[in-house]
Amino acid sequence: MSKTWEHYHHASRHHERAAYHYKEAARYDETDDQDEAAHHALMAEGHHQQATHHGAQAVKLHMEHVAKPTKITAARAKKTAA
Repeated sequence: MSKTWEHYHHASRHHERAAYHYKEAARYDETDDQDEAAHHALMAEGHHQQATHHGAQAVKLHMEHVAKPTKITAARAKKTAA
């Protein structure tokens, strides 16, 4: 698996974990268990930040890959110049 897709995968997993913790925070908030609600909200925020980080890294790697000239493009440039 490429590094780009690895970052997308990690971002996806962190989004899933964040969603779980947001749901748990809401559930505990309804039962007035503020300590557990706060704990899950904090965990959700951490996973959200990690997902954002991995998403940004994936985009960065993708843009670096797209910006690189390919061998085919270089070969075509030589033919055109000749």
